[in-house]
Amino acid sequence: MSSVNMAAVEPTRAMADSVAADTEAQALAAGEVLLSVRGVSKSYGARPALKGVDLEVRAGEFVALLGPNGAGKSTLFQLLTGLFNADAGEVHVCGQNMRVAPVRALGRIGVVFQQMTLDMDLSVEANLVFHARLHGIGGAQAKARIADALARLGLAERRGDRVRELSGGNRRKVELARALVHQPSVLLMDEATVGLDPASRRHLLDEVLGLRASGVGVLWASHLVDEAETADRVLVLHKGELLAQGTPADLVAASGCATLAEAFLKMTRSGQAVEPA
Repeated sequence: MSSVNMAAVEPTRAMADSVAADTEAQALAAGEVLLSVRGVSKSYGARPALKGVDLEVRAGEFVALLGPNGAGKSTLFQLLTGLFNADAGEVHVCGQNMRVAPVRALGRIGVVFQQMTLDMDLSVEANLVFHARLHGIGGAQAKARIADALARLGLAERRGDRVRELSGGNRRKVELARALVHQPSVLLMDEATVGLDPASRRHLLDEVLGLRASGVGVLWASHLVDEAETADRVLVLHKGELLAQGTPADLVAASGCATLAEAFLKMTRSGQAVEPA
């Protein structure tokens, strides 16, 4: 069996990666639709959890999915992350159909779930190394990406600490770093600030908002209205249906209210859809 000349292979890989990165960067700059959800429905027995939901997230866009408890936000995220299949409708991530090419679709997604999923007995760095390897990233590349993510989030000095030694806010930062190590195009944040103090909540939100400059598309699910006020667009989900979507200012104007909080309460109490002008 002939041996493979890795010295020749590595430059070829690097060139292919560079071309792919340039192609993706051009698409991102053009405001490409990264996440597309069309007609998605899901029921648990006789109880509908989602009813024909349509939404999209573009490159460099922060979209807030705002809804009260039980609105269907977590069900939607379970479908977007491949944990369950929709009863109807389609999900595309960077052009990849979740049903047809789930591995490719999921490879372009980073996610922070509502419930923490870190290994408490591993170090911060070990958690990130494990995640990187799951995505086929190792060696110097993994080391560099992990160092960059931890430095960005102010955790470089905690890389050797066990996760259980960290505060709740820093654990969430580690989960965000983990979600970004494989450089996803789409970041899903499912009620990620639950249990955090106001300062930690604000800091995490600011970090995620800052990702827009790099072209990442963010879908941020929350029941806290103040977290949606700086979003590019807000989607209001209630009892499995989208009642409205538009900029915060457009939703306030369309509802005839003075604030986004008032508009949200009005929509979810009446259950009536609002169409921004």
